[in-house]
Amino acid sequence: QVQLVESGGGLVQAGGSLRLSCEVSGLTFSRYTMGWFRQAPGKEREFVATIIWVGSITRYANSVKGRFTVSRDNAKNTSYLQMNSLKPEDTAVYYCAADRSASPGEYAYWGQGTQVTVSS
Repeated sequence: QVQLVESGGGLVQAGGSLRLSCEVSGLTFSRYTMGWFRQAPGKEREFVATIIWVGSITRYANSVKGRFTVSRDNAKNTSYLQMNSLKPEDTAVYYCAADRSASPGEYAYWGQGTQVTVSS
């Protein structure tokens, strides 16, 4: 059974930092692309960042580029999203996802989400 469990969310003031973790079990983590998404109240889910399993290539949404960093530790089956210089508009539920493809259209597996709230 595949499980993705996010942690690290919380309440932070604008300008602060948080690091989200996504621990994965039930699949060969090193062979899966990891994606991070978020959904704010009343809005559609949007892409945040991805780290491809081949070469650990990363890609970011323009809204977070230069502030967020996605990484992975294959020995710990965990992906991380380091979020710096947080803004109130970053407030959302953050989800991690996994897919075998190097360029997923739809990710196969999803976590349950973790709330990030940035106060002004």
